[in-house]
Amino acid sequence: MELKNQSSSTSGFILLGLSSSPQLQKPLFAIFLIMYLVTIVGNLLIILAIHSDSRLHTPMYFFLSNLSFMDICFTTVIVPKMLVNFLAESKGISYIGCLVQMYFFMAFGNTDSYLLASMAIDRLVAIYSPFRYDVVMHPRHCLLMLLGSCTISHLHSLFRVLLVSRLSFCASHVIKHFFCDTQPVLKLSCSDTSSSQTVVMVETLAVITTPCLCILFSYLRIIVTVLRIPSAAGKWKAFSTCGSHLTVVALFYGSVIYVYFRPLSMYSVVKDRVATVMYTVVTPMLNPFIYSLRNKDMKRGLRKLRDRILS
Repeated sequence: MELKNQSSSTSGFILLGLSSSPQLQKPLFAIFLIMYLVTIVGNLLIILAIHSDSRLHTPMYFFLSNLSFMDICFTTVIVPKMLVNFLAESKGISYIGCLVQMYFFMAFGNTDSYLLASMAIDRLVAIYSPFRYDVVMHPRHCLLMLLGSCTISHLHSLFRVLLVSRLSFCASHVIKHFFCDTQPVLKLSCSDTSSSQTVVMVETLAVITTPCLCILFSYLRIIVTVLRIPSAAGKWKAFSTCGSHLTVVALFYGSVIYVYFRPLSMYSVVKDRVATVMYTVVTPMLNPFIYSLRNKDMKRGLRKLRDRILS
């Protein structure tokens, strides 16, 4: 990796964080520590419940367990450093550390996106073509979908980090964010970022909209199929299997689209930090609750896990 700006590589950056008010640092530390612990414990319980109950060894729960694992990794890339900065006088991050954080943030975040698309495909096949479900959603196919999701996401992250590493930073090194995201870092560059902005926008459009369109297409087909079911009970049963997934999709993509699908000139520090907290911290924390509270199979699996731990 070519590092054009040697001063950046030695001095690094300063992460401004969520708030510069000294009075808010400890309360924010407590709030985000609790949210992080809930995220870790909740997603670990989902993973353990799925792996301990043979009745949950299905494609849908295979993707859900991997989504929970990615959520743990996703938040761990960001939150621990944020927690340290809440209490530390120096809120610095090295140049290499910033690029590494940016890389894994995008890698795990995009893998989340592709896993949500894989789960939408799973629901489509289960409702649209139930008799071919075992063939289409064969474990080998599910594994290939997972590997494809990870590969595309990591290639996207590598490309983005290489692009940022070629920029020069000769003015302010204060990132007005709580982690190294692409937009606030581009804002600091004294290089001509117009071509980089175009490349970032086009490449982000391709990587993020592909799973998004896949989810949209899947649910349009699901809706058409469900509307053909004659009984109201049958329609409700079919839709109820998609409710949790749709809730997570709405939370995740709503905030992601708001943050990334705008020109750099429209970048707003406060609004974007709030939206980013939604998909980096809040959504991974809520996922275990969304998937377990409305899911009888998950409730049974969690009870079985609890009984096994207590016995």
